[in-house]
Amino acid sequence: MSAAPERRPGGRRGARRERRGEGGPSAPATITRKVGFYDFADEDALARIEDQADWLLQEVGVEFRDDPEALRIWRAAGADVQETRVRLDRGMARSLCGTAPAEFTQAARNPDRSVTIGGRHQVFAPVYGPPFVRCLEKGRRYGSLEDFEKLVKLTAMLPSLHHSGFVTCEPCDVPVNKRHLDMLYAHMRWSDKPFLGAITAMERAEDSVAMARILFGDEAVDRHCVIMGNVNTNSPMLVDKVVTEAIRVYSAAGQGMIVAPFILGGAMGPVTTAASIAQALAEAMACCAFSQLVRPGAPFILGNFLSSMSLKSGAPTFGMPEPVISNYVIGQLARRLGVPLRCGGSLTASKVPDAQAAYESADSMQSTALAGANFVLHSAGWLEGGLVTGFEKLILDADRLGAYHVLLGGLPVDDNALARDAYGEVAPGGHFLGCGHTLANYETAYYDARLSDSESFEQWTERGEKDACRRAHERWTRMLDEYQAPSIDEATDEALRDFIDRRKAEMPDAWY
Repeated sequence: MSAAPERRPGGRRGARRERRGEGGPSAPATITRKVGFYDFADEDALARIEDQADWLLQEVGVEFRDDPEALRIWRAAGADVQETRVRLDRGMARSLCGTAPAEFTQAARNPDRSVTIGGRHQVFAPVYGPPFVRCLEKGRRYGSLEDFEKLVKLTAMLPSLHHSGFVTCEPCDVPVNKRHLDMLYAHMRWSDKPFLGAITAMERAEDSVAMARILFGDEAVDRHCVIMGNVNTNSPMLVDKVVTEAIRVYSAAGQGMIVAPFILGGAMGPVTTAASIAQALAEAMACCAFSQLVRPGAPFILGNFLSSMSLKSGAPTFGMPEPVISNYVIGQLARRLGVPLRCGGSLTASKVPDAQAAYESADSMQSTALAGANFVLHSAGWLEGGLVTGFEKLILDADRLGAYHVLLGGLPVDDNALARDAYGEVAPGGHFLGCGHTLANYETAYYDARLSDSESFEQWTERGEKDACRRAHERWTRMLDEYQAPSIDEATDEALRDFIDRRKAEMPDAWY
């Protein structure tokens, strides 16, 4: 495994800069929540949704198309397979899901940044998938490899983002069949946080696992989860070969799989929220069960991406009460199933990081956090319904994610927190600003929201009357100026680049 990155000078100033996101990671690699989960639905409601999911799997069934090997695996397991329709007896999927670990660790090449997924742990990862990017100076445009590498570096520097993700934007200036190689290399070289791999074709998933073996070594890959794939079902009730082939590659290698049904209520699922939740549970359970048939004990994260939509225009809407409810309820269902959960994020339909983006993202993210999602994709940077990665939005969202480290950490009630010594120093009617307890705690007592301006109007005017978007722009450009690449073993880096060069030489460019 490659060496850890060099540390920056310490001291009080260094520690404060780290907490403010300008230095290396001082926040924990994973949030371990010390507060309870918000249970939205009662026992009767949960039981009826689970019964509906079982009914869907037994009576309606799931289409598994374009992958004969997947159908062979299901037949061998005793499923009812008629052409490409797979039906599972009531309880079969849930029973198969029982071998998936309730909690597991994804190793990073810097062990200090490995993450624990499941249980009371929560991991934040950036936006995934947009073909466009937006920033204050250049506006909206197709993403490039340069944009992609900048986003990877920024994610590496932001302590409140624990995971590097994968498609932080699509580098549209690189051929479609080759860009996964450059993207994965960027995550491996310019960050030392854990990352995801490619899933869009079987050979790209295989390339991802092969590159992980180069980076970590065969023994580490055989013993640990070091890479995961993230994929969506083709709702309603369809699992295509992109999903099954990805599972057959990642799960067979003992690596992690995340499968999230992507349901727009009224389009890919019924217009009623309870029915869509049940459908999402059924589709995800079928995929989890399939992963366990491929390799019992392979890490699996049950996903949920349920959005409402405008029934007038057909456009998806975010931060609305219905998907917020689905976050809460799917959290309860995942805990009952005993598998880690992926859902939610800082989601918005807004085109720019404005008030709409803030409101919708805040509502979506809070329900995600309180519901107990263990792996949160789209935690930062999402704009325009997922079509755009916003540079300023990434920074603004990450600033708010830092607050969740505090919120989910609960309320300390130790001797220092109760501050009895301060009352011995400050008389009734006095103030605590200069007392010893305040001085000892002033750097850590409150969360320092860097992008929130709380100065006086006069100070704000003197500093140029900058709004939050401008402050975020200045921050991410400064961060890139200060970026320092984590060290990597030279032989490992050369082996990765040799692999990429060989794979690219084996195939002509394809742009669609």
